[in-house]
Amino acid sequence: MPPVPTDPCTIVIFGGSGDLSKRKLVPAFYELHVEKQLPPETAIVSYARTGESDDTYREEMKAAVAEFARKKPIDEEAWKAFAARLHFQRGDLFQAKAYADLKTRLEQIEKEHKLPGNRLFYLAIPPSGIGAVVKNLGDAGFVYPVDHGPWSRVIVEKPFGHDLDSAHKLNEEINTVFRERQVFRIDHYLGKETTQNILIFRLGNGIFEPFWNRRYVDNVQITVAESIGVEGRGRFYEEAGILRDIIQNHVLQLLCLVAMEPPVAFEPNAVRDEKVKVLRCIQPQTAEEVLQNTVRGQYAPGAVDGKPVIGYRQEPNVHPMSLRETYAAWKVIVENWRWAGVPFYLRAGKRMPKRVTEIAIQFKTPPIALFRKAGVLRQEPNILVLRIQPDEGIALKFGAKQPGPTMKVDPVTMDFRYSEFFGGSQPEAYERLLLDAIHGDSTLFARRDEVEAAWEHVTRVLDVWRDNPPLDHPNYEAGTWGPEAAVALLAREGRRWRRP
Repeated sequence: MPPVPTDPCTIVIFGGSGDLSKRKLVPAFYELHVEKQLPPETAIVSYARTGESDDTYREEMKAAVAEFARKKPIDEEAWKAFAARLHFQRGDLFQAKAYADLKTRLEQIEKEHKLPGNRLFYLAIPPSGIGAVVKNLGDAGFVYPVDHGPWSRVIVEKPFGHDLDSAHKLNEEINTVFRERQVFRIDHYLGKETTQNILIFRLGNGIFEPFWNRRYVDNVQITVAESIGVEGRGRFYEEAGILRDIIQNHVLQLLCLVAMEPPVAFEPNAVRDEKVKVLRCIQPQTAEEVLQNTVRGQYAPGAVDGKPVIGYRQEPNVHPMSLRETYAAWKVIVENWRWAGVPFYLRAGKRMPKRVTEIAIQFKTPPIALFRKAGVLRQEPNILVLRIQPDEGIALKFGAKQPGPTMKVDPVTMDFRYSEFFGGSQPEAYERLLLDAIHGDSTLFARRDEVEAAWEHVTRVLDVWRDNPPLDHPNYEAGTWGPEAAVALLAREGRRWRRP
C-alpha cells in the first residue's frame, strides 16, 4: 500500500490489554507502521485496569505481535521504532478522576511526540462500559467540536446493542458527546478485501451488473460457517446466540452489499444511504411468517475433522438445558424493483464441517430444454460464488459439453483466487479499517440508521423466538451442516443449500 497523507494523531485504546488488542489492534498498527502508513509522530496509548508501565506493556505487546502479525519473524529495528510509539496508562473505565489523569498524560505524550491534539478513541471494551466511557470523555473535555481545531473520533466495536431498544439507547448515549460523523462503528467483515471487492466486481465490470436482478437470479445464499464451537465464550453466547452475534451484523452487511443499488459516488454517505435502503426494503414478517422462514439449531456432540467434540450444552458456562441457538437460517425478501420475489437465504452456524464465508448467487435455468432430444435430461444452474474467507476468490460454474460423440453436459468452474493472482499476504481487515478511521473515511463503517434498521428486523425474529421456545435442541451433530429443518426450508420451494 502506498503511503496516504494524513494528520498525525494520538490513538487511545480503552481495553488496551485485552484479547482484541493483542490479537488484532496492536498487530494491525505494527503492520501499518512497517508499511509507513502511520505518520512518524503518531502515538498509541493503552488504557486498562491491569498493567504496570510503558516498558512492561511494550514487552507484552511484542509477544503479541510476534504471534499474530502477518509478517514473521518480527523485524527488530521496526519493532524498536514502533515500541517508542506505545504507552500505557492504568485507570478505571468508570472513575471520573482517572480521566483527568489520562488527560494530563495525553498532553505530556502529545508534547513529547509533537502531536497537534488529534485523537482517535478505540472502545475495545464490553458494551456495558461504552456509555460510561463516552460520558466521561465528554465531561473531561476530550472531545472537540467537529468543525473546529483538532479532530476527535471514536471507534465502537460490535455488538451495537442486543435489540432495537438497546441499540437506540446506545446510539443516543454516543451522540450526546460525539456527532454522527465522528462515530465509527466497526464491523471487521467490511474491511476484508473480498468484501470490498463485491462492489468492484458488480459495478466495475460491464458484464455482470446487467443480470444482477430478479430477471436472471433465482436465489442468493449467504453462508457464514465456523468449524469451531463457542471457544470459551459460553457466557456471552448464552446471552447473545448466533442471530445476534453473526447474522445481525456480518450477514446483513453482506446482504446489503449484494443487493444495494449503485451509489451516486463512492463516498461514505452515498454508499451507506444505499445500504440503508436495502434494509428498509426487507419485507416485514408476521409471527407466523417468522416461524415459517427461520430455523434454529444447537449442536450436539459429534466430530469435526475426524476429532470428537462436545456439544454446546457441555461447553463451560453454558446451562445444561440451554435453548440458545448456535445455528440460524433465515429466508428474507428484498421487496424492491430489482429483487422482488428473489429469496435471500441467510445462514450461520458453529461446529460446521468447515470454516467458510461465501455468497452464492444462483441463476435461473433456461426456460426451454434445448438439448432434451439429444439426451440431456437435466441442467445444473449457473452459480456465481464470492468466497470471503478463508480461500478468498470468485468462482463461476457453468455447463460445458463433455468431449465425445454423445451430447453430455457437465458443470465446470472458472476460478479466481486472490492468493494465486496477487501473491503475498493481504492486509488484515483491521489494518484497512483503522487507517480509514484515521483518515476520517467512514465508508466501511456502519451508520446509526443502518444499525437500527438491521436491529428492527432481527428484534422481530427474536421476539417470536422468545414466545415460541424450541422443543428439539440440540438438533444437529457437530460436524454436519445444521438441522434437517434447514434443508426443508429450501426443499419446500424446490431448492437446496449449496455445499461449500
